Amino acid sequence: MEKRLLRKLDLRVAFLVLIYIMNCMDRSNAAAARLRGLEEDLGMTGNQFNTLISTLYMGYVLMQAPSNLFLDRMKRPSIYLSSCMALWGAITIFIGASRTYHAALILRFFLGFVEAAFFPGAVFLLSRWYKRNELGLRTALFNCGNSISYAFSTLAASGILAGLDGTLGVPAWRWLFFVEGTLTIVVAVSAIWILPDFPSTPNAWLTPDEQSLAKRRMEEETAAGDRYQPPVERFSGLVDALVDRRVWWLGATLSFMVASLSCSNFFPTLSATMGYNPTISLLLCVPPWILGTATSFIVAWHSDATGDRFWHIAGPLLVGAVGFITAISTMNTAIRYLSMFFMTQAPVAFVIFVTWVLNTFSQSQSKRAAAIALINSMGICSNIGASYFWPSSWGPSYVKSYLICILTSVICIAMCWAFRQHLARCNKIAEAEERALGLPKGFRYLL
Repeated sequence: MEKRLLRKLDLRVAFLVLIYIMNCMDRSNAAAARLRGLEEDLGMTGNQFNTLISTLYMGYVLMQAPSNLFLDRMKRPSIYLSSCMALWGAITIFIGASRTYHAALILRFFLGFVEAAFFPGAVFLLSRWYKRNELGLRTALFNCGNSISYAFSTLAASGILAGLDGTLGVPAWRWLFFVEGTLTIVVAVSAIWILPDFPSTPNAWLTPDEQSLAKRRMEEETAAGDRYQPPVERFSGLVDALVDRRVWWLGATLSFMVASLSCSNFFPTLSATMGYNPTISLLLCVPPWILGTATSFIVAWHSDATGDRFWHIAGPLLVGAVGFITAISTMNTAIRYLSMFFMTQAPVAFVIFVTWVLNTFSQSQSKRAAAIALINSMGICSNIGASYFWPSSWGPSYVKSYLICILTSVICIAMCWAFRQHLARCNKIAEAEERALGLPKGFRYLL
């Protein structure tokens, strides 16, 4: 019966991938629109485009923690997440209709404000249904929406920008926002009936026995994590997360990781440095992201199978660093394109890192919700500054940009190693306590 429950749940969770694709498309379509007149039509100069990109993350950071705490108290997360999705779809359409830079800037801020509910909320929803040894592969499945979006959005953008330019007298870049915003609203309406709620909420797609099994699985998982932890009150989750030094350490670690992955937001720009027209430049972005998506499944599966997290984070980051070094070393078109395949391996580390966070904070649902949101918020803060790592004046080689990415990758790996050593010491202390008291083997942190 457990296998049947997981099959049903996996089908529902697969829909989260589609939502994440729309989430990333609506967040990153400005990079594609830039190639077809966005800056000129809105009168942007200097670093205003970079500011337009970073403003979204300001709203994103402000809303994540409050949203996840609110979600933890809801019975129907399906309605909450779907409503937020419909709102960000509408805002995307309004961005396409904006006539001035400042109007687009304000709308981008509110886009981030509303989109902030989705990623930490979806990750928290996964942690309420799956056990620790099941989360890695499911988190990879969910996060593949990010990689697919980078591939699919460039395909969609190339078609829209090439096929709808001038239709009804509207520039191509505006059609990009109109079409993607409308698709987002359509998907949001469907999500109301497809997304799962929490195991404690009656779900029509589960039999009574399956519902009981789902609740029992999570109760056993929480009890295992609570053995060496004091009880945590429901409403003290945020406070408990704020005073936990591990939250701040992981938040800082994620900040460096996100900074090292900042090239993802400027992939069409990097592709354009090879000298092709906008349509070809967008299409060239697709194969590297397809490879990155495939790799994420393999790495996540192996991470779950071995119970290792650190090396499955460090490995992809090092491969990404190889890509940055390769891009720095030459302006040869073929070699620079090869470097992009290496760069798309680095985001795989983000998938495993998120799973590591979920595995580590298992004391209570409320603390887990707060920890996920706080850590992700600190990571996203890095995107605000990282948006300025890629000014046009540093192109087309972007040597300085790549050097920053290499440095932040190394720092991130070092901080992950320190955290691994900390968890290893905690496991040894727990083992010694069990041996002294004659207790059976209990909870262990995954390293």
